[in-house]
Amino acid sequence: MNTLNKRTLLKTAALSAVALAALSGCGKKEEAAPAAPAAPAAAPASDKLKIAFMYVSPIGDGGWTFQHELGRKAIQDKFGDKVETSFVESVPESADAERVLRDMAAQGNKLVFATSFGYQEFVQKVAADLKDVKFEHATGYKQAANVATYDTKTFEGAYLAGIVAGGMSKTRTVGVVASVPIPEVVRNINSFVLGAQSVDPSIKAKVVWVNEWFNPPKEAEAATSLINGGVDVMYQNTNSPAVLKTAEERGVRAFGKDGDMSAFAPNAHLGSAVIDWSPYYAKVVGDALAGQWQSGAHWWGVKEGAIDLQKIAADVPQDIKDKVEKARAGLKDGSFAVWTGPVKDNTGKERLAAGQVADLKFLTAINFYVAGVEGNVPGTDGK
Repeated sequence: MNTLNKRTLLKTAALSAVALAALSGCGKKEEAAPAAPAAPAAAPASDKLKIAFMYVSPIGDGGWTFQHELGRKAIQDKFGDKVETSFVESVPESADAERVLRDMAAQGNKLVFATSFGYQEFVQKVAADLKDVKFEHATGYKQAANVATYDTKTFEGAYLAGIVAGGMSKTRTVGVVASVPIPEVVRNINSFVLGAQSVDPSIKAKVVWVNEWFNPPKEAEAATSLINGGVDVMYQNTNSPAVLKTAEERGVRAFGKDGDMSAFAPNAHLGSAVIDWSPYYAKVVGDALAGQWQSGAHWWGVKEGAIDLQKIAADVPQDIKDKVEKARAGLKDGSFAVWTGPVKDNTGKERLAAGQVADLKFLTAINFYVAGVEGNVPGTDGK
């Protein structure tokens, strides 16, 4: 929790104690005091909708959390004095998350955004106790009467980046620095490779897992390992620009993810798959203010303006840029889906038949690598 939030908590606690003492004293005096005209009712302290955000990494990560923070600022600007927003950053996916969620509710927040997959069970537990608070959980799959889930189709951004990678790799070997082995991340890895193979079917891919969302030293070490293994274009599913910075130092190319990371590595940067949470956040807050908030699962992508590949490098050939634009247009109008068969895994097993389009159940349960990716997903045998 930042210093300002700590100070605010202390101040609030102190004022509450003073107010309680004053009320107790007044109660005793009123028993003996003669009747007096009723004083005007005190105005409520605030009629604003209080909204809190819980972040898994620092707001300065340049990626995932930074984009959520931009979304928070956007709704504060859009709704002005109708809302009051706050955040707590770098909250581990552990019992600390439950403590922070309960503290947010105790501070009067009635709408809480929990922005990482690992918060799921803590959100469910707290929401069951606090029925008057509405919770929004990013990337999760469990809903309740007062819990909605939401996500961005980051795999669409990964696919667009893959097209560029397929056109730029000279070694025909691309790589991914991956965070945590959950379907969301595996889906992004595969989508990136499918995009690259749409340009060159011979493309191979390597993956190194760091098992954390935000750990710049480990991310840099993983990137170095990929480069040493012959990778010359890298994607990432981690929260810092360490992969890009390593690519810059080693003279290879890479992509930013979630935020625009071009400034961190101007020579290595091939593009950034940027998430814009503000359209979704604006809708949710608007619905809450209007008394129309609803639970459910919400998944926005290129079509809704929630994800796009931005800042494509100037040296990317025009025909590759045209392929990106064609895929982007298809995602926008619904004429193209990334996960359309035939798709085989790296053991040769058919996962989607020719012409078959993956449904939500398939997409949210991917636990295999597509053909061309080395190894197996951690915790599986590839089956």
